[in-house]
Amino acid sequence: MKDKEHPAGSVKEMLAMAVPMVISNSCDSFMTATDRYFLSRLGSDEMAACMAGGLFSFTVMALPIGLVGYSTAMVAQRMGAGRHESCAQVLRQALIFCLMAYPVILCLLPLGIAFFGWTGVSDEQRIHQDPYFSILCAGSIVPMVRIALGNFFTGLGRTRVVMVSSFTTMIFNVAANYLLIFGGFGIPAMGIRGAAIGTLLAGLVGIAVLLISFFHSEHRAWMKWREGIHRPTLKEILRKGFPAGLEIFLIVMAFSIIIMAFHAHSRVTAAASTIVFNWDMMTFIPLMGLEISITSLVGRYVGAGDLSAVHRVVMSGAKVGVSYCAIVAISFAFFPEPLVMVFRPDRGDEVLEQSLPMAITMLRIASIYVLIEALIVVFAGALRGAGDTFAAMVISVSIQWSLAIALVLSLHVFGMHPVTAWWILTILFFLMCTPFWLRYRSGKWKEKLPEFHSGEAPVHGVAEAPA
Repeated sequence: MKDKEHPAGSVKEMLAMAVPMVISNSCDSFMTATDRYFLSRLGSDEMAACMAGGLFSFTVMALPIGLVGYSTAMVAQRMGAGRHESCAQVLRQALIFCLMAYPVILCLLPLGIAFFGWTGVSDEQRIHQDPYFSILCAGSIVPMVRIALGNFFTGLGRTRVVMVSSFTTMIFNVAANYLLIFGGFGIPAMGIRGAAIGTLLAGLVGIAVLLISFFHSEHRAWMKWREGIHRPTLKEILRKGFPAGLEIFLIVMAFSIIIMAFHAHSRVTAAASTIVFNWDMMTFIPLMGLEISITSLVGRYVGAGDLSAVHRVVMSGAKVGVSYCAIVAISFAFFPEPLVMVFRPDRGDEVLEQSLPMAITMLRIASIYVLIEALIVVFAGALRGAGDTFAAMVISVSIQWSLAIALVLSLHVFGMHPVTAWWILTILFFLMCTPFWLRYRSGKWKEKLPEFHSGEAPVHGVAEAPA
């Protein structure tokens, strides 16, 4: 929401919107990192299985999650135009789409299991990876609904509600997963299966927090529950959200191939890459909170017809993102040893012990590209908020698949050392920022103004969201 103390597009406004979202995404990041830490106590195979199985479960959900994700911009645009009831209409259609997508995801479960066999991952890892992936896919409706509800509040500017939900989910997840993984209070130790079940139970807690906030506010008055599918709104979600959903699917699929390429190389490489990607993802996921905030603010000002504020939002986002990533880069460059040693098991694990030196080297190399990540999320978020989702998709997917292909060739065709292959990925990653920046600078995103089905023209100025 717009606060009188926060000028439109200023760093203060950006922080007011972004900090709760960064905290929210940090909570999700901490949850997954904690799961891998707990499982590293059991062994390197369990830890690697959690990384690969969890990521691929997200891959099969990526398309519907991306489609629903565009509802953030749709809600923000309608809020900026003062069309409050249309905001709830977007939420209703997003939830309907989640229910429609769930059976399709269940049908994809056997294909995911078959994919693991095709990649050549070790049998020791697959024993744990297959059930973890299967349980998460079976409960995929939970994260989809949670994301749809969170997008509604984010589009309104009520990011604190999402933050509280994420924090509550994190606390429950850590406690439940510890209990289900290791056992206690009469509950048998379930290992990696317990990690998957605990994650889904925590997601239900997060949904409950969001629903309580919805039904204890004036937002419920916006929702006309007897209405079913609203074809124009659902069509807009599908049409404008499809590029974002397809983008997320293709990007996560490419990233899954990158993970599997490392894991198929050797068990030592699998352990080392899992540790490095664990820290990389833990520090990158908060940036996704910044991107969501930029998408919401840009969508708000586009809906209000205030394009000058859009540029100020982008510049403010760049300042915030680069400042955060500078801290991450320093940590990776100068303190990789303590970060890696967190995953050193108390009991002897020969595979993990051999992987630690490689992980330290790779994490230090990772410090080179983290600053680029901030600029990528800023320009990508701005393009999506303005509705220019197809261009964002083409740029992101093209480069991400280039990285995946380069890694597969480096490791499995030319037989390069994993550290050498990691250097190649780092160098190529710098290519990702320039196309986004050129697209934003061209101003072509201004041609993607929102289309409101009521025929109302956007108003200048930004309507306040309800408290």
